Amino acid sequence: MCRNAQKYVVKEVSCMSCFGLTDMYFTHLPDHSKPGFDEHAHFSKFKKYNIIFNAVSNYVHCDHHVGCLSFKTVLHGEEWYGINNHQLAIRPGQFLILNDDQPYSCHIDEEGVRSLSIFFKKEFASSVFSDAHLPEEKLLDNPSGGRKMLEFFQTLHSIDSTLQRQLSRFVASLNTHGYDCFMVDEYLVPLLQHLVRVHQSDVGRSQKVDAVKLSTRTEIYKRLSIARDILDSHYMDKPDLNVISTMACLSVPQLIRQFKSVFQTTPHQYLIHTRLQRASELLKHTTIPVHEISWKCGFENVSAFCRAFKSEYGIQPGSWRKTK
Repeated sequence: MCRNAQKYVVKEVSCMSCFGLTDMYFTHLPDHSKPGFDEHAHFSKFKKYNIIFNAVSNYVHCDHHVGCLSFKTVLHGEEWYGINNHQLAIRPGQFLILNDDQPYSCHIDEEGVRSLSIFFKKEFASSVFSDAHLPEEKLLDNPSGGRKMLEFFQTLHSIDSTLQRQLSRFVASLNTHGYDCFMVDEYLVPLLQHLVRVHQSDVGRSQKVDAVKLSTRTEIYKRLSIARDILDSHYMDKPDLNVISTMACLSVPQLIRQFKSVFQTTPHQYLIHTRLQRASELLKHTTIPVHEISWKCGFENVSAFCRAFKSEYGIQPGSWRKTK
């Protein structure tokens, strides 16, 4: 059951495509506490249609949901997801893929969070996956492809310049022209194609795990991804290596060794890099004082922050801000 801290108006735009499919578009999150709201009918649409949430939200909580293949990102603010007993935060410049039938929770603990969530119809997604993997001859014989859904690594990914351009054009079209089924499908196909390439990259990275069996390499990579997500989500805190290893179900020596093998850096080095990257963004896009940025990014004091920043970027934070 979802609990919203305030009521939202739901805007649903339905249309029939040339194939007779009805797509759904939400510009605000639905108010599940509203009298007469049919929660079963609402969630029954998932998997049947391509559903898009292009929403601004305040203090929203959903304690439990079992969704379909979906793409999650945040354009402003942050949104937290609970997956397999660990919490991760999606912030601007990041995205998360959730697989079919994945139980999860989500919550927004601030005002004005702008999120973009896309839930893919199963047949639509599988047809894109088939198009990406099958030769043209096979597709001629069976245009629908019949390929099973991909099983994605459910971990945070960075939005690269190509994906950023795709998303920016998509959101601009939704905001300016409204919802149109043909337009939506033509944007979602290249988005899914991009996700296929992300999956292939993850599979390739998993092969760097120091293990003999493929199944072992895949499982260890999933656990390393949990550790990395913890560092990405909780960089402002003081993550404990023993706690991280426990949450990732890896011993401390195994975590350090395999993390460096796969990501070419140690967990601590990754944490410092993440903190500095976030600090550089705050210096560039805000007027927050340097001492406050050092605190927000998890550094013990301004001196430690300035030393680390100069070591990473070759310039002091204040001077770096003036160049941007």
